[in-house]
Amino acid sequence: MALLRSTEVPAGLAPILLPGERLVTAVRAHWAKLAEPVATTTLGFVAAVWVDSNVTKSTQAVGTAFWWLFLALLARLVWCLVDWSHNWFVATDKRLLLRYGLVTHKVAMMPLLKVTDMSYVRSIPGQFLGYGKFVLESAGQDQALREVKWVPNPDRTYRDICAEIFHIVPPPGDEDFEPLDEVGGGFPDVSAVHNPISDRLDSYSRAMPIQRPERGPERRVERRGEHRGETVYESEDLKRRRRGADTGPIWPTRERGPSDT
Repeated sequence: MALLRSTEVPAGLAPILLPGERLVTAVRAHWAKLAEPVATTTLGFVAAVWVDSNVTKSTQAVGTAFWWLFLALLARLVWCLVDWSHNWFVATDKRLLLRYGLVTHKVAMMPLLKVTDMSYVRSIPGQFLGYGKFVLESAGQDQALREVKWVPNPDRTYRDICAEIFHIVPPPGDEDFEPLDEVGGGFPDVSAVHNPISDRLDSYSRAMPIQRPERGPERRVERRGEHRGETVYESEDLKRRRRGADTGPIWPTRERGPSDT
């Protein structure tokens, strides 16, 4: 099953997404999850047909029981199909979500900041059919989202989620890539990739360039708006600390003469 682009929000997922939250990937469970209900229903149909064709008048009730069993398996298959269409594994730039439940809708969520480890297991059938199981570890003990089974195309899904967790810049040829000037507003200390840790900070510490004057006889010389000396960067807290310490003597001083000795 192909992964959805970040601009495509499937029907039913909009209520659980936050305003401004960017969708990284959204996938349904792999079709192999339906293999067992389909196979069971098929075997039930074959058994009902075989028994019905070989019953006698005395054993006709057995054939009727097999048809009722097939109808129950068919109803179970329909239920599994509808439930499969309502289950989603969603990854955004802030959270991992598992939406499931047909009658009672349930959502399991884990913030990306709490993900300490994520791995996936691919069994031998999963390697041939293209599905895997994700195992998530978090800093907390009680985990609402522990295992995600039947993940389709797990290699690509794993790379996309890890790239979002570790803030890996997409290649320049990617259509989702945005230049640094458009994302960071021209500031060199703002990363072009979403950083959930930075979102929790109240503000960024932006260092402003200043000119350190040259020491010695030649002090700072202004020349056409330029300054001689070394260009350094100093934040606002360091400026206040430097201004507080630069007070100078309180009383005027004079040179010591011979009479003072």
